[in-house]
Amino acid sequence: MSTPTKGPRGPVAIIPLVVLLAATLSLALPKAEAYRPFISTDAAVADPKEVEIELGYFTLQRERGENTFLIPSAVLNYGLWRNLELVGEFRVARGPGGDVDVIDPAVFVKAVIKEGVLQGQDGVGVAIEAGPLLPSTVRGERGAGFEGTGIVSGRLAPFTVHVNVGGGIDRHAAKPFGVWGVIGELPLNPKLRVVAEVAGESVQGEPANNTTLLGLIWQPSSRNVYWDVAVRRGITRAAPDWQVTTGVTFGFSLPRGGPKP
Repeated sequence: MSTPTKGPRGPVAIIPLVVLLAATLSLALPKAEAYRPFISTDAAVADPKEVEIELGYFTLQRERGENTFLIPSAVLNYGLWRNLELVGEFRVARGPGGDVDVIDPAVFVKAVIKEGVLQGQDGVGVAIEAGPLLPSTVRGERGAGFEGTGIVSGRLAPFTVHVNVGGGIDRHAAKPFGVWGVIGELPLNPKLRVVAEVAGESVQGEPANNTTLLGLIWQPSSRNVYWDVAVRRGITRAAPDWQVTTGVTFGFSLPRGGPKP
């Protein structure tokens, strides 16, 4: 729903800092869930006082003969309580003319309402995620909106599957929209998964933006750091022709309060 236009230069300066932060924190990480590079998500949340960061440090998008670089995109998940987390996300886009924009910022609350396979329980897990879509710096998308999504995660051996269905009001002209997505994961070994996704978005009165994705998620060591690489292909006219993306997901624990023993 966003097209890069002229914007502030400030966000580009944070890129080296974000990469340095990622490298530093990856030295001692307790847990991470790798749900980059998907549009959709899973029915799981961060543990209380856990921070999970999904950092997309490079995405090349090809649309109508022009290339756009997204540098970076970031999703930050913070565990508030058991089965409840706060999610913040944004992307920085650099267009073919060198213009820079902060696009698609949002804040969500995500709650697991039924524990399932992702929590070590039998059966499917169910979660909901909802919150405001904040103003972008893109011209025409400086208003606010809202989005809510229901998520179901289950296992169809050997696959793990996540289904998303939702909707809301977009930033542009306050139009209603619907979103959906299906993720499939196939483990090749304990540290490597082949992943796929089909996802779509429909805004009232506009063509659908539907895409497919194929990629890999790799855990390079015993530490909970996950690297991903994927290719996304548009399957409707409104979608970008191609996207090539790579990124990393990692997590860490915040200090817990209370006196030391």
